[in-house]
Amino acid sequence: MAERSTAAVDVADNSGDEPLAAAAAKATADGVDTQNGRTADGPVPDKDGDRSPAAPATAPELHSGHKLARRYRLEECVTRVDGFSSWRAMDEKLRRAVGVHLLPADHPRARSVLAAARSSALLGDPRFVQVLDAVEENDLVYVVHEWLPDATELTALLAAGPLEAHEAYQLVSQVSQAMAAAHREGLAHLRLTPSAILRTSSGQYRIRGLAVNAALRGITSDTPQQADTEAIGALLYAALTQRWPYESDAYGLTGLPKGVGLIAPDQVRAGVHRGLGELAMRALANDGATASRQEPACATPEELAKAVAAMPRIRPPEPAFTAPPEYQHTTYQQGIYGRPTPPGMGPAQSAPVVPPPAPLQSRTGRALKWGVAALLIAALGLGSWQLADTLLDHGNQGDNGTNQTPAGPQDAPKNPAPAEPLKIKRASALAAVSSQRAAASVDGNPDTAWYTPQYFNYAKFGNLLDDGSGIIIDLGSAQDVTGVNLDLYAAGQTLEVRAAPAEASAPDSVRDFGQVISKLDTAGRKFETTLPLAVHTRYVLIHITELPSDGEGGYRGGINEVKILGTPS
Repeated sequence: MAERSTAAVDVADNSGDEPLAAAAAKATADGVDTQNGRTADGPVPDKDGDRSPAAPATAPELHSGHKLARRYRLEECVTRVDGFSSWRAMDEKLRRAVGVHLLPADHPRARSVLAAARSSALLGDPRFVQVLDAVEENDLVYVVHEWLPDATELTALLAAGPLEAHEAYQLVSQVSQAMAAAHREGLAHLRLTPSAILRTSSGQYRIRGLAVNAALRGITSDTPQQADTEAIGALLYAALTQRWPYESDAYGLTGLPKGVGLIAPDQVRAGVHRGLGELAMRALANDGATASRQEPACATPEELAKAVAAMPRIRPPEPAFTAPPEYQHTTYQQGIYGRPTPPGMGPAQSAPVVPPPAPLQSRTGRALKWGVAALLIAALGLGSWQLADTLLDHGNQGDNGTNQTPAGPQDAPKNPAPAEPLKIKRASALAAVSSQRAAASVDGNPDTAWYTPQYFNYAKFGNLLDDGSGIIIDLGSAQDVTGVNLDLYAAGQTLEVRAAPAEASAPDSVRDFGQVISKLDTAGRKFETTLPLAVHTRYVLIHITELPSDGEGGYRGGINEVKILGTPS
């Protein structure tokens, strides 16, 4: 796993990776103490080398072992700058690592940080590192967010070299789609730096610090969509060239030569994918870049995402072929295992392979073969006759009622009572996709709905969610379920219905729902299934694996209303 880039590059962030030597050296050159995460002379520079003004308040003096809300135990301070600090902590209630930003309640940015954190938490998009808590207590404001120990910062990836074309394509595709979804909900990032982009072990890119990083830094913009689009363009430029597209060095990357302006990526490094290079220049057009074929500039993440989707697909590189080792006969295969070496042969020599005996071609040999064949035929005939006689005898005994086992109560067909809608206690979203809207799927109003974000390029949730998404229904207690009726947000969704074991407690993944009630199939706007036998369960999963086109160049699905039918216990 790659090491963690120091939080001095972007003090609002941390993923759980250790700093690379190159990043540490660059951080030290920028005035950052990599031993304790402090800056020697104030905030780190932005893309042009400017430094934001220092906040008058000071970060609270806390120490490892301090516990917040009797739950979050601080373990390691990774940043202390600008009047706030960032920590790796342990959520003792859920036994998992989390990240915590801390600042005094009287800090001039405390109110805006709280507001940004709560707005970000409502988005519920798994492409962003999730805000888990935002609290003010005991003269402190703290924001708790996910900690991804298996993720690697883009800073660390670029320290090893530029990304190959397919990986750079995945980066710009996933980040632009995620930011387009955020802007549709009125949220901007404004601090999209290489340290804000994490690549998970499964190849997915996650964005951390949505709205929160900018609030911690006091960054605002009159044109937030343009600012985020230019930032994505800078990330793509850096991914293709391993150079920061401005004159100032930043994030462990060397800037462009002074006085030459913003030149195309293929003029910085040979072999850059032409289409991706032009895409980076279109995103950076408002910073003075010019695409080689004069395409219009991309002014919003939505426009950039559509431009990426319009590109010919870039396939991953073919795996390198390695020739298998030359096959050699062992002494065992050569038929001399355990035999003495013949005279005149050294240890490195092998005895000649003795050819097998010639097939029987004589009159005696033919007689033997025919005799064996006749014996086999006779044996097969005798065995078949005895088997048939046994089966017939067993059938006759069953007809006479002498040996037939009477059907027990467990063999009798079950006739469940007439089904009626069961009371639903709670609905939640699988994979935390738009969790705050899950209740709309069980509110009895078909005009309200739970629906997914818009995904681009791939119907399977943009290839971002391995298990898809859906709604988990909690009936409050184990009930006899005999049917499921769905009013769907859009036709063409591929889905299945699953049930968890009756004794299950708070299942939250597809693997927890082992019983398939309805097999995977493409549904229309209405979906109904009736079970021949009741299933005793408390939790039912409406599992969506593939989304239909939304007519706007993307894919989206959802559920208007869920009804679970059965017999109340």
